[in-house]
Amino acid sequence: MTFFDFGETIDKNTEFVFFGIPWDFLSSLKVVDSARAPQKIREISENLALTTEMGIEIPKLKVVDLGNISIEPVNIEKNIIEIVNFVKSIYNKKKEVIPIVVGGDHFCTFPVIKAIGDSFDNKSEFGVLIFDAHLDLYENYDKGKYSHATVSHRIFDLDYISKNNFLIVGTRDIDVPELDVAKNEHITHLNAYLLHDVGIDAFGDKIIDFFKKSNTKSIYLSIDIDVLDPSIAPGTGYAIPGGFSYRELWKILRKLTKNLSIVGFDLVEVSPNLDLPNNMTSNLAAKLIIELISFISKSK
Repeated sequence: MTFFDFGETIDKNTEFVFFGIPWDFLSSLKVVDSARAPQKIREISENLALTTEMGIEIPKLKVVDLGNISIEPVNIEKNIIEIVNFVKSIYNKKKEVIPIVVGGDHFCTFPVIKAIGDSFDNKSEFGVLIFDAHLDLYENYDKGKYSHATVSHRIFDLDYISKNNFLIVGTRDIDVPELDVAKNEHITHLNAYLLHDVGIDAFGDKIIDFFKKSNTKSIYLSIDIDVLDPSIAPGTGYAIPGGFSYRELWKILRKLTKNLSIVGFDLVEVSPNLDLPNNMTSNLAAKLIIELISFISKSK
């Protein structure tokens, strides 16, 4: 079974490569099972219609599904290497493809960003945009320096990531140590309430202006499902009130793809066992992924 029944082999026409990282060992919550999300989201896609909201025929999108990366849950260092090498192997087959990743907990994002960032000859052109209810800027948390709550800190530690090309959006549950890191390192974050203070168009402009100001040309985008309000995405470990609606995030993403070059994205932290019986969160995740793919495809 593949996402929307896409093929499984990269060829000269491939534009997007979908794959799963079934790994949630670095979640701080025992109750989650986000490792099961990649396969669940594939299953959900079988029951969705084959056009996007803007009328794009999904089977015509140039996507392949390479399945899941092989993971040994407790072997952190090996998994990081495995994920980095997997992304490199994709680029060895076709350099211009856009990786589409489904986790797993949010730490899955770090090795993917490392692999993509390392592939850039001019690393100053690369930047990272994270949609998340949390900053995830702890230096250490739960099992140590590797955690879904330290992922932003580990990304910021990369040599080519700085206050100028790293932005976190949708925050509304920030702990004091994380806020201290953000202040000391001058890391910009746009709190969720700001969208309603300034309006959705101005909010989107703030994101675009941030990256254009630093001349960042290529953006990796990471979406933690908890950036959305738990009233529409309950199937996640930290259900924090005050998040975006599906339509708000949809509109922001559509605007971003018209103004920024997205070179990869992920969606993480969907926990099917915490979802409603109608698979509300997994449905939303599958729709969001395919809509974003279509936005990027149209922009290309």
